[in-house]
Amino acid sequence: MSLRSAHKLGTGLVAGVAVLSLAACTGNTAADDGGTQAGGTSEAEQGSNDEAGDTVVIGFSAPAADHGWMASITESAREAADAYEDVDLRVAEGTNDVNLQISQVETFINDGVDAIVLLPFDGAAMTPVALQAMEAGIPVINVDREFEDPNAARVTVLGDNYGMGVSAGSYICSELGDNPDAVVAEIAGIDSLPLTQDRSQGFEDALGECGLDVDNRVAADFTVEGGERAASNLLQAAPQIDAVWNHDDDQGVGVLAAFENAGRDEFMMVGGAGSANAMRSIQADDSVLKATVVYPSTQGADGIMMARLLVQQKAMGDLVEVEVPREVQLYAPVVTADNVDQFIDTAFES
Repeated sequence: MSLRSAHKLGTGLVAGVAVLSLAACTGNTAADDGGTQAGGTSEAEQGSNDEAGDTVVIGFSAPAADHGWMASITESAREAADAYEDVDLRVAEGTNDVNLQISQVETFINDGVDAIVLLPFDGAAMTPVALQAMEAGIPVINVDREFEDPNAARVTVLGDNYGMGVSAGSYICSELGDNPDAVVAEIAGIDSLPLTQDRSQGFEDALGECGLDVDNRVAADFTVEGGERAASNLLQAAPQIDAVWNHDDDQGVGVLAAFENAGRDEFMMVGGAGSANAMRSIQADDSVLKATVVYPSTQGADGIMMARLLVQQKAMGDLVEVEVPREVQLYAPVVTADNVDQFIDTAFES
């Protein structure tokens, strides 16, 4: 089995878990069919996961909303909590100060919240205080940036950075794979970040499956200004391009501006993260942007919903398991004009 095939198999299974988790948090349909859970207890007797239970107090902390994706993390968490009358969500002010975020979690511990949903600014730095919460009997749901110690979280909700690269590369292969001389370029995010390294590795691996490689590569910084600078540098270095993968749709606003200013449109572009702005452009077919790869900004919402299930001792009703899984990794689908309507309602605003 090829590396790409193995990855697709893995992410396909994970995607199924993610879908099941969402179904479990929003109600079970099996009860309508008279289904039973493990042990012979009917879901009708147990009640839907949507039924209000004891109030669950959840502390939530995430970095500052200095990026459309990050802003959506907190916004979607609030929306998920608002959907349930039995959730009392306490949101700490977003911060990129690790010491302040540590103190926020310490406050949650001292207040005796029922669960903590935490997207750490720095996973390693936040590990000790997350361990303190777990030792105090407060389940921690780790979102997006992993802790250094797996014992610091009861549940980890992750996107798939490597899978983003695989999805982008596979799509470009499907469009250009019959042209072995195709010139492929990459506009990465911050090169020092593991997530950027994972995205680039997945992209390289997927392109290799169809005999292509990355001919020109530049790195930006996840900002509009950085994207425009990086794209300008790319155009100067590459007089001819067939396809570009830009890792991030927020920096993609600057990338597209650089392309337009230079009058270059001989190539197709694939975006990254899945902003609503990018999806609207794909719908309108008004630029070189023809697709984007989703990195879900709903991870915070998933964290809230799983915290509720944990505290109320509920399970994901569409699974045989009687406990919430230890880890849920979300899929990185490619969005094109053919399926954009399926994804745009959950996309983040740049």
